[in-house]
Amino acid sequence: MLRVGLLIALVSSLLLAPSAGAVIQLDRAVAGARLGNTKSEVRAALGKPRKVIKRVGEFGPTTEYRYRGGIRVLFLDGRVTLAGTTGLGDRTNRGVGVGSSEQKVKNRVPGVACDTFEGTRICSRGAEQPGERGTFFFLRQGKVVRAEVAVLID
Repeated sequence: MLRVGLLIALVSSLLLAPSAGAVIQLDRAVAGARLGNTKSEVRAALGKPRKVIKRVGEFGPTTEYRYRGGIRVLFLDGRVTLAGTTGLGDRTNRGVGVGSSEQKVKNRVPGVACDTFEGTRICSRGAEQPGERGTFFFLRQGKVVRAEVAVLID
């Protein structure tokens, strides 16, 4: 009887669990934070940030929200211009995310090109001109350590 109860509990938890964790949508979003969203839209999708950082940078005042799971969202002029993750739970629909090999990125992300800039290995797609959106995978020792979607500012 105990085994049947445990089996039912296990099956129920698998069936009722949310589908795959957070998602990296190429050139669009990470974990529900979409490029172009307002702060209130991001809070509605992700909840209250664990940390809020305000800065004045080269392009004006920015606000950064940080969430559990390595998720960070950057706002410029009140809109999301970058959403990224260092967490293992965020993946593209083809399974690419933090921890993936460079070869997996090349095989499973359409239109990606990899290059080294000032000692940093980056695989990217899109965002060649200011205002365009793109997806960026930062690598260390052949593995993705950070994934970001962003609008190219300059």
